Amino acid sequence: MTPSQTRRYFGIGLVAALIGAFGLVAEDVVEGETKTFDDAVLMSLRVPGHPEQPIGPNWLPEAVRDITSLGSYSVLTIFVLLVAGHLLLVRRRGTALLVVLSVVSGSIISTVLKTVFDRPRPALTGVAEVFTASFPSGHSLTSAVTFLTIGAVLASTTESMRQRIFYVGSAIVLTLMVGLTRIYLGVHYPTDVFAGWCLGSAWALGCFIIGNALARSRHLGDTTASLTSGRIV
Repeated sequence: MTPSQTRRYFGIGLVAALIGAFGLVAEDVVEGETKTFDDAVLMSLRVPGHPEQPIGPNWLPEAVRDITSLGSYSVLTIFVLLVAGHLLLVRRRGTALLVVLSVVSGSIISTVLKTVFDRPRPALTGVAEVFTASFPSGHSLTSAVTFLTIGAVLASTTESMRQRIFYVGSAIVLTLMVGLTRIYLGVHYPTDVFAGWCLGSAWALGCFIIGNALARSRHLGDTTASLTSGRIV
């Protein structure tokens, strides 16, 4: 087995594990088994006797709201358009399409799952305005899909291990920050965020694996055609 095959099978196994973790959490949420844990975590982040007020200095909630906006649809759309535009300029149309399709399909999955589970939001007010159901966290899911897809694409453009670690590490940190802010603001339960992370990561990784497989197939096809016609690429 070649190293590339090993990485591919490992990636597929990781996708399966992440989807499995999402399924287990979803089952526990539906059965109400996570309520005690979810409530305990949320209340540990609130001022005693004032559930509408997060712990910490007065400036912290505002700073957290700024960070959590990185996972909003409007901000993520700007990220995706900029990255896709860059990829088109450097003639990587297939990669640009992969990024756009990955993020758009992930957003659709998030919306559908929210409708299916229809979990009420935490009963905390005064921190942030929300309009959709709670499970899974849309910010966590779509930010994972967006940042991890972009991080993986950037990592694939270099042979430097340090740069690859930086790109993927930055994507992971941004994803974690967005999810944690949702819990701090009290607009999502911890299990909403964890489920969003799992499914979003699985979706990003799955799309990247498929994109790589298609690119490899196309490259092999072009090489075979060139050899058959007597040309060298």
